[in-house]
Amino acid sequence: MNIRPFAVEEWMNEYEDGARYNIAETCVDSVSLDKLFALTGEDRAAFLADFGARRLTYGAILGSPELREGIAGLYRTIQPGEIVPTHGAAGANHHVFYSLVSPGDRVISVLPTYQQLYSIPESLGAKVKILPLSRENGYLPDLDALRALAVPGTKMICINNPNNPTGALMSRDMLEEIVQIAREAGAYILCDEVYRHLSQTDEWSESIADLYEKGISVSSMSKVFSLAGLRLGWIATHDKDALRALVSHRDYDLISGGMIDEAIAALALKHSDKMLARSRAIVRENLAILDNWVAGEKHVSYVKPLGGTTALVYYDFDIPSYELCEEMYRKTGAFVTPGDCFEQPKSMRIGYAYGKEALVNGLKAVSDYLAWKEKELEK
Repeated sequence: MNIRPFAVEEWMNEYEDGARYNIAETCVDSVSLDKLFALTGEDRAAFLADFGARRLTYGAILGSPELREGIAGLYRTIQPGEIVPTHGAAGANHHVFYSLVSPGDRVISVLPTYQQLYSIPESLGAKVKILPLSRENGYLPDLDALRALAVPGTKMICINNPNNPTGALMSRDMLEEIVQIAREAGAYILCDEVYRHLSQTDEWSESIADLYEKGISVSSMSKVFSLAGLRLGWIATHDKDALRALVSHRDYDLISGGMIDEAIAALALKHSDKMLARSRAIVRENLAILDNWVAGEKHVSYVKPLGGTTALVYYDFDIPSYELCEEMYRKTGAFVTPGDCFEQPKSMRIGYAYGKEALVNGLKAVSDYLAWKEKELEK
């Protein structure tokens, strides 16, 4: 399989471990097992004793009942039998394309977004059509442009809600319009929803799987639930043909998930209200900090995010983003993601959910670098 290098992941692999101020992180401040038990009020000793007595077999091949019930609780209409557990959301996206997309299929993807949504179908021989998201339109899809691309016979439309890297959030009304476009074309909609439920209001966050009979939702325990170390994600859909293909292909590349991972995830999902309340409080407080910083930093600008954990911040220096971000990393220890990882030049993605102290210190380091760079360019 010939596939483009995964720009954002290669950048993270290269620089994350040595970062002094990590504001490239996209997960809400990760929790330990001890913290998880404290948050949920569950009996740690009883859980560990129960699990310690279990034989470590393959477990439930399609996921434990407790896990699937917990995931189903995050949707309005999805049932436990309509969920396919995977190895993280990255594994879920890959599995959807591997199971449903064939050479020659027409696939539409928004840009910017997580690179999987266009590079994987492209590598499978699909004819990928890009729907650009513009800053002027708040990084929301141009529906007229989407209608023009979604000709009859289109196999799949790929969206990301909330969007990574911009934090744009599509409303229910917009999602329903996209559903109508997809329905007329006979297309699936794959929506990467790993940041779903992380919004700046208390309104219910809609899922494409609840709104469309051929909607496919992908998510995980990583971003919203602060448990990336479990490497546990899922696919949710009502579509019976898709479910059959997903389960059939799963035998080739997963077989089953890990019993320990599933048990911990099920525990967290049992208390999703507490986990989500914690995560929302963090992103709301931290976005206010980021917003104040942008307002006071003369060299940067952005479209304020409405959801998720990331923002795409533009700078006014005429310098490629890889060059600027690497130099800033070397000089100050501030670690952000170059906008060129998302084909967005002269910008950087900042993650604002890792922790308040890390964010404040990281933004100060960015400001220090920008002030130094201004003086350097004046010489």
